[in-house]
Amino acid sequence: MEDFEAVYRRYFGDVYKYTLSLCQDRNLAEEVTQETFFRALRHFDRFRGDSSLFSWLCQIAKNTYFTLYRSRKRTLSGEDLPLPAPDDLEEALLDRDTALRLHRLLHELREPYKEVFALRVFSELPFSQIGELFGKSDSWARLIYYRAKQTLWRQLHENNL
Repeated sequence: MEDFEAVYRRYFGDVYKYTLSLCQDRNLAEEVTQETFFRALRHFDRFRGDSSLFSWLCQIAKNTYFTLYRSRKRTLSGEDLPLPAPDDLEEALLDRDTALRLHRLLHELREPYKEVFALRVFSELPFSQIGELFGKSDSWARLIYYRAKQTLWRQLHENNL
C-alpha cells in the first residue's frame, strides 16, 4: 500500500494533465483521474512492467475516459461560433472561441495525430514521453505532431476559418 501511495503522489499530476488533454473539462478530468487511480489500485498486482508505470496509468485513464464518454454521450455546444484565421496555431488556442473550433477540427483528426497533438499542446508533455506512451521514439512523436499541426492548419485555411 505504501508503494501505491508513492505512485499516486508521483504520477497524479501528470495523469491529470493527460486526462485534461482528452476531455478539456477540469471537473471531468479530476473524476477520471481519481477513477484511474482507483482502478490502478485494484489491479496494481497486474502491472507487469512491459511499459513504464506512467504509460500504464495513462492507458487506464484513456480507457476510463472513453467509458465515461460513451456512457454520458457528451455533446459539443456552440456550433455557430466564428473562427478567425490565426497567424499561429498555438496563439489561436489562447482565444476561447478559436480554441473551441480547433478542438472540433482536432476531434475529426484520425489517431494517432489527434492524441499526439493533444498531449503536446494541452498536456505539454515532452516528445520523449509522448513517444514512450505509444511505444515509439521521440522523433516519431515529433513527426506525428508536425503532421497533425499541418493538417489542422490546412483545414483552417480550406474552410476559411
